[in-house]
Amino acid sequence: MNKVVKTENAPGAIGPYSQGIDTGDLIFFSGQIALDPKTGKMAEGIEAQTHQVLKNIKGLLESQGLTFANVVKTTCFLENIDNFKLVNEIYAQYFVEPFPARSAVGIDRLPAGALLEIEVIAKK
Repeated sequence: MNKVVKTENAPGAIGPYSQGIDTGDLIFFSGQIALDPKTGKMAEGIEAQTHQVLKNIKGLLESQGLTFANVVKTTCFLENIDNFKLVNEIYAQYFVEPFPARSAVGIDRLPAGALLEIEVIAKK
């Protein structure tokens, strides 16, 4: 039986989806943008947005008793692929070896004017 993940340490769902779904062995977390869960405001600039996205992911992970070390796969969506180098440098401050598998995709637009969205899959 799948269990819904819900925490106030990351932005709440703003549509018909869950913050995450726990399948028993794996937890699939919805993509995070740079909304501050306390204020609901978007961080400004790619550097601040990257840190806020990763803080949101940390909040989701911690709500399930997990850390970044439990993450096995990430997908990064960037509104401007030219920001990949900076995002990658910040990303490396949060993840440790062995690094999770990852995809990075440049896209046209993201919700709420976000510059970046990251989704993760974690193993318990």
